[in-house]
Amino acid sequence: MNGMDDIGVVAGTASGRAGHTRRLRGLAGTGLTATLAAMVATTLAAALAKAADGVDFEVPDGGETIPLSGFAVVTGFFSAVGVVIAVALLRWSVRPAGRFVWTAVSLTAISLVPPLLSGANTATTAALLGLHLVPAAVMIPTLARSLRTRTD
Repeated sequence: MNGMDDIGVVAGTASGRAGHTRRLRGLAGTGLTATLAAMVATTLAAALAKAADGVDFEVPDGGETIPLSGFAVVTGFFSAVGVVIAVALLRWSVRPAGRFVWTAVSLTAISLVPPLLSGANTATTAALLGLHLVPAAVMIPTLARSLRTRTD
């Protein structure tokens, strides 16, 4: 190899890494925005459900009522976990969008089990089930779309 080929190889590798880093940062930024939107949407939906008759968000096991801030915190945490999964799949998967959708839908389905086992009244259980689907409806399509456009 001559000196010119070495420079081309190094430059190509560096620009490839820079593009990959931009894609990861872009996905993380999109994920942060989607997380904030999911937190707001879920908390607003919980407030609307609480205003409805019969939805008290009281969980009989501990006798405690779930506060509205609790919905925001839990939504933020698990949405951030979803962003980490999306970033990992973008980094290590050949088909990150498809794998992300499969993983996220599976985890969402699993998340529906605890409300069914909580022993809360029917209205609260139904509201909790719906509130699990609100952030999924925000996060999954947004991150999947971002994974598709960032790998093209």
